[in-house]
Amino acid sequence: MHVGKRFYPHPRALSQGGEESLKHSRVRPTHHSGTLHFPKWCVMVRGTHPTLKNHKKPTMQIYQVGGAVRDKLLGIPCQDQDWVVVGASPEELLALGYTRVGKDFPVFLHAVTHEEYALARTERKTQPGYTGFEVYASPDVTLKDDLRRRDLTINAMAEDAAGNLMDPFNGLADLRAGVLRHVSPAFVEDPVRILRVARFAARWNFRVAEETLTLMKEMVHQGEVDALVAERVWQETVRALGEPHPDVFIQVLRDCGALARIFPEIDRLFGIPQPPQYHPEVDTGQHLLLCLQQACQMTKDTQILFAVLTHDVGKGTTPDDQWPHHIEHETRGIPLIEDLCIRYRIPTQYRDLAILVARYHSHCHQAEELKRKTLLKTLQHLDAFRRPHRFAQFLLACEADSRGRLGFENRPYPQADLFRRAFQIASQVDVTTIVAAGFQGEAIAEELYRRRLRALAQQLKSHHPNQEVSNMEDTHWNPNL
Repeated sequence: MHVGKRFYPHPRALSQGGEESLKHSRVRPTHHSGTLHFPKWCVMVRGTHPTLKNHKKPTMQIYQVGGAVRDKLLGIPCQDQDWVVVGASPEELLALGYTRVGKDFPVFLHAVTHEEYALARTERKTQPGYTGFEVYASPDVTLKDDLRRRDLTINAMAEDAAGNLMDPFNGLADLRAGVLRHVSPAFVEDPVRILRVARFAARWNFRVAEETLTLMKEMVHQGEVDALVAERVWQETVRALGEPHPDVFIQVLRDCGALARIFPEIDRLFGIPQPPQYHPEVDTGQHLLLCLQQACQMTKDTQILFAVLTHDVGKGTTPDDQWPHHIEHETRGIPLIEDLCIRYRIPTQYRDLAILVARYHSHCHQAEELKRKTLLKTLQHLDAFRRPHRFAQFLLACEADSRGRLGFENRPYPQADLFRRAFQIASQVDVTTIVAAGFQGEAIAEELYRRRLRALAQQLKSHHPNQEVSNMEDTHWNPNL
């Protein structure tokens, strides 16, 4: 920012030194009653420019690191800006006005931008899991030492204030080749990296280097993934579901063996056959991957993606002698979804939609064959009249399921339109006219059901001419249906 053609520095100027470097940085002064106020780490030099108190010693250097550098090279915006400070101590940064926020790590917040500045450090594994590390931060830790502790080569690049790229582990070459490669054998010390690698693969459809995949398999074999906490598993999973290739996330986890340990309900679907006349891909696991591919093209709603991920888990419990058919797999999947959501503390709205999709996706697929009373009861079970947004989510998940079959990717899905039409017709029944007619208590709900069913029979075009009469045979409303 400039005010009156004067430029104001910010602590990034530490990386260069001297007043000439101040032109590369900016500070936004606050303005009250015509007076400019600068942060406490600034003082005036010759009455014109604020500069830094306790200006850095010559060895101190600041570099932009991690995802910000990677994303800049990819030409995409990055919201997180991370910095590493080499050749400094915590006391020096505190004296410059930074605020320490890391209890176990030497991380500081910039006084104005609130971006994270971390002292260069090394880490040593002390116990299983991803929290058992001993941190060493000192002015003698080099930039290469700090970058070596990072997970992937594409995340182990840095840039100085002049825009020079520091790439000691050839991350740029891997970025151009679309390869996810670990930086050092220390990769095995943090099991979260397995999830991160799978998520990065889902973001760019990158392949995992063979040597990195081998390390991931060893980590799974050694039980490292068993030390993952529920919240971190869900955090990485839901972020992966929002990436452009969520199916790749599942595939990478399966390739390294982690899927069986983290999501056994999903892993056991692979290798289970389905009727080829309905599922040309046959394998239930492959069907799941195809469904995720379709779903992410239709929506970025991770609630829908999670419902698609879990909609067929009941097929994993079908006895072998019943294959390739999966009778009542819809209801058998419900307790599996409930257990999974408890295990990873998955939010209620994700769980509820997933259960509804698992339970009623076959109803949606068969909409054109359903009796009108079954259509209405399904709308009631879905709570569509009170939760129309969730009903819309349900239909999208069902459409992704239908299109997630070989040769069906571009087929129309009129069943969703039929359900939408049924919902519109039934919603037009005005409950106030029922109350005005003198109905009270339970009789209101019973009459509302009868009128909605009558409206469906009269207005919803049927593919079965004789169905309209049979639909009206049972107009008794059952609140337990």
